[in-house]
Amino acid sequence: MDRKLPESRFDLSTYWGRVRHAADVSDPRMLLVTSQDVSTAKQIVAQYRKGEREASPELWRAKKVLDSTIHPDTGEPVLLPFRMSSYVLSNLVVTVGMLTPGLGTAGTLFWQVANQSLNVAVNTANANKSHPLSTTQLATSYALAVSASCSVALGLNAVVPRLKRVSAGTRLVLGRLVPFAAVVSAGVVNVFLMRGEEIRKGIAVFDPASGAEVGTSQTAAWHAVGETAVSRVINATPIMVLPPLLLVRLQRRFRLGPAAETAANLGLILATSFAALPFALGIFPQRREIAVGKLEPRLRGLRGADGAPLATVVFNRGM
Repeated sequence: MDRKLPESRFDLSTYWGRVRHAADVSDPRMLLVTSQDVSTAKQIVAQYRKGEREASPELWRAKKVLDSTIHPDTGEPVLLPFRMSSYVLSNLVVTVGMLTPGLGTAGTLFWQVANQSLNVAVNTANANKSHPLSTTQLATSYALAVSASCSVALGLNAVVPRLKRVSAGTRLVLGRLVPFAAVVSAGVVNVFLMRGEEIRKGIAVFDPASGAEVGTSQTAAWHAVGETAVSRVINATPIMVLPPLLLVRLQRRFRLGPAAETAANLGLILATSFAALPFALGIFPQRREIAVGKLEPRLRGLRGADGAPLATVVFNRGM
């Protein structure tokens, strides 16, 4: 007997279910799991698949350990700083750096490069391994993402102070949002570059009933990559927008000194990151369904494992 392991203990067809699942996968406590914990989790899951164990809190805990630690394609642990469970903590330093008020040109360049370096590392560690990027493609993606973020950040930093028809307060707020514009533009560029092979070659689509692969589709790839790019914007928005705007209000009300300003900035970013991340990650389902009629003409006669024509197929959107 080989039972299929449920994707989640939560209902992933609902937004709230996806939020709860994302909170599970990004739980920073999973950084404390040991190699023995992973081995035990694998044994528990294997027993369930063989019919030797039923669904239980222990099974869901084991699945949580594996989902937050193991790469689904390779079966090997993802390098610890680049796991989703480390996402908030790994990004905390560079986010605080980018959102530090009064950065000069050198500081802006340094933190934008640091942020894109971390993004490329996370993307590479968690990427779908069916279309691995060559070293040249990876270097090109990194260089273009860094160029995009630095160009936007430096360009807007030069433009905002010259805005004469807006108040000083508005210029202050716009200046604090420059890192957001830089991160979003570079993030979108990065997604399309890092996943360009998927768009060119297509991604696997599956029979919803049996889970069997029934073809590869470039249309599905466009949906997957496009939604991922949008999700990057959504993920960045609360973390890069709320803390700087709240910090402006705090400064106006309490006239914070440098140390207090740094502590407030750190606290706001940390609290917003932990609170907002699951809600942002849950916007789009990881497993997407698309009508066969919307795929390429060559795929419109797809049939399932039972030989019946398929009305829909599913695909993995990726992260």
